[in-house]
Amino acid sequence: MRMKRILTGRWGPIIAGIVVGVLAPILVFAGNPGNMGICVACFARDIAGALGLHRAGVVQYIRPEIIGIVLGSFASAMAFREFRPRTGSGTIVRFFLGMFAMIGALVFLGCPWRAYLRLAGGDGNALFGILGLVVGISVGVFFLKKGFSLGRSRPAPKAMGWIMPVLMVVLLILLLVAPMFGRDADGNAVGPIFFSVEGPGSQAAPIVLALAVGLVIGVLAQRSRFCTVGAIRDLMLARSSYLFNGIVALILAAFVTNLILGQFHAGFADQPVAHTNQLWNTLGMVLAGLAFTLAGGCPGRQLIMSGEGDGDSGIFVLGMLAGAFVAHTFSTASSAKGVAAFGPWAVVVGLVICIIIGFTMRERARSVGK
Repeated sequence: MRMKRILTGRWGPIIAGIVVGVLAPILVFAGNPGNMGICVACFARDIAGALGLHRAGVVQYIRPEIIGIVLGSFASAMAFREFRPRTGSGTIVRFFLGMFAMIGALVFLGCPWRAYLRLAGGDGNALFGILGLVVGISVGVFFLKKGFSLGRSRPAPKAMGWIMPVLMVVLLILLLVAPMFGRDADGNAVGPIFFSVEGPGSQAAPIVLALAVGLVIGVLAQRSRFCTVGAIRDLMLARSSYLFNGIVALILAAFVTNLILGQFHAGFADQPVAHTNQLWNTLGMVLAGLAFTLAGGCPGRQLIMSGEGDGDSGIFVLGMLAGAFVAHTFSTASSAKGVAAFGPWAVVVGLVICIIIGFTMRERARSVGK
């Protein structure tokens, strides 16, 4: 009971941040891509590729961390009687917010979690991504102050709340049986599951370790309400540092862990899975930050809530998978070589649509008395 009170009190986000900050660099040390111990956007993109939703051969892998986060949240919610299936809050809008959040994140090359982890690993480019994230959240807060709302969710059948956890179990099974599927003469997977043989998708920590880390983070984040977007939103809206303390703890813990493991390399050039186009590093995360704020939380928080039975968050996650398809099919995703040909166009279109959503859903919310 004491630990329960600690995790749901002011120390909860700090503990969650410390755990993420320590375990993420350990996953890098164990095989994950550099400064990518945990990246919800990047890992969702990899899963989309593994399922054949895009054919970017260097980013295809079913990441156990994502599976663990959802199942850890599910287990925690069930144990503490917080599993509450619900849906109906701007469902289709959330899908498109998830899609544009992913598009923006892949222009920057990372979600908010990875932005902080990149900074803790010495990647100076992350500063511009974090700046963009803060600006995007600020725009979202502007809409919130003006009455933005996606409407209230309503209780749903319990079976609906099981959908995301069951999907995670299916993904885990596919991950474990994937070696049984064939490969062509060049060693490339021929499906139905595709795994990278080179590039970031081929770099992975052992499955058991990655899954265990995900489970631990899922439990802690569910209990503490850890959210890297909500932290900045609450600081702006309510002057509350409750969640923001978790971000500070994450960065400091990851910084120290990287130093111990010899993984801290300060600079801008030659950073792992990163580029130096600072304009689009910034604007990509402006889009992501705005979309995450309008949807109610960072991608990690969306995974956690989907494990609690929130069908709307599940739809947001599916939108992120669709965003990965768009990004790698229509050349909007960046790479270490730089910004893709249509990445800037996608960011501009995404910003315009998210701003339209911010204004129109505000008016709709008033009309129905939300």
